[in-house]
Formats: sequence, structure tokens, C-alpha cells
Amino acid sequence: MKYYVMSLFPEMIEEGMNTSILGRARKEGKIDLKAVNIRDYTLDKHQKVDDYPYGGGAGMVLEAEPVYRCYEAICSEIGKVPRVVYLTPQGEVFSQNMAKEFAKEEEIVFLCGHYEGIDERVLEEIVTDYVSVGDYVLTGGELPAMVLMDAISRLVPGVLSNEDSAENESFSDGLLEYPQYTRPPEILGRKVPDVLLSGHHENIRKWRQEQSENRTRERRPDLYESWRKENLLFKP
Repeated sequence: MKYYVMSLFPEMIEEGMNTSILGRARKEGKIDLKAVNIRDYTLDKHQKVDDYPYGGGAGMVLEAEPVYRCYEAICSEIGKVPRVVYLTPQGEVFSQNMAKEFAKEEEIVFLCGHYEGIDERVLEEIVTDYVSVGDYVLTGGELPAMVLMDAISRLVPGVLSNEDSAENESFSDGLLEYPQYTRPPEILGRKVPDVLLSGHHENIRKWRQEQSENRTRERRPDLYESWRKENLLFKP
């Protein structure tokens, strides 16, 4: 998996993707990253990449030309037309299923906006996916891009030391994850549930499933209803 990130602040991407599990995965060659500065592709001698919006209004708009020139350079390096994800609050809200879909790609390009947005003409020309991380507005697309890369990378073989981790986490089967405990067996007057100390694997599995269902029903009734309908639909 190789990520390309088109950004005005590539150093932000590099720093954010160079620590913990993702930093180790990069060093081991499980994932690769190239953060590309859009300013390097402007023809303006002052590296100006924004201008006033036609029709008036507050703020500035990122120009189409440097974005497209940056995109062309990436296409030339990859040798094909890549999947381009534009991070925007107007996009489809990111989900675990979307992460699984993106994880099938060999290369993904993330386009990070700034200011009041990007000239619509270049978006129409190059973007394949419009993705949001939630119904709120951020100063740019760098943080959302890192959120997506983190979620996707966890599904790339070899990135996680325990391959079962990604399969058993929240949303992997449509439910939230069950509660987790570690030593000591009692702290703050609270004990680890007896079933987890029993060594009976089938009872533990059933307990975890029940806890996942209960937690999802209480905390995310929308998810629980979708999971319940899907399971009723596919039961023989």
C-alpha cells in the first residue's frame, strides 16, 4: 500500500505518520507514504496557490492549475490513473466498510483542501471519492487524511502484530467491541468478570458477543438496529 497526499502542509502529514504502529509499518515497508507539496507545482514565482472566488464571498479558493499539475506528476510516477480521495465535509461519512474497500488498492491519493475550498473544475477532473470524517469543519484535509490512512493501514497485512486485532475490534462485525480487562483481577473495588478468568473459551466467546450486542444497543442504537436487521435477513 502506498499513499500519496497532496497538501499545502506535507510536513504535518510526515510527522503524524511517523510514530507508533504506522511509523513502524513504514520502516518495515508494509506501507509507504509520499506527501507532496502542492506549492511545488505552481507557476507563480511567490508560490501563490490561491485566489479570490468568482462571485465574491469570504476567503480564498485553491487554484485548479497547481492541484492538477501535482496530480499529473503523481500519475506519471505511479504509471496509471489512481484513486483520488478528496477530504471534505460534503463527502460520504467514512466507515470501517469504506476502510476495507480502500485497503484493497495498491495506491491511494488523498487531496487535502484549505481555505474556502478548491476550484470545482479540478475536482470534477480528478476526484473519484468524496469522503468526510464527520459533520463539522476543520482547517484543512490533513487530519482527515491521517485518520483514513490510520484506519486503512490497520487492515494491510503485517501492519498489526496480532492479525486478529483488526478482526475483533469495533465495527468489524457491525457491533461495538466488548469490554476489555487486564491485571490485577480487582482494582478500585471492581472485579474482572468471573467468566474471563474461567478459561472456558466458548463461555468467554458467548459473553463477549452478548456484551458487544448490549453495548451497541445502549451506545449506538442506530448501529444495533442495522446489525439486527442484517442478521434477521440472513438467518435460515
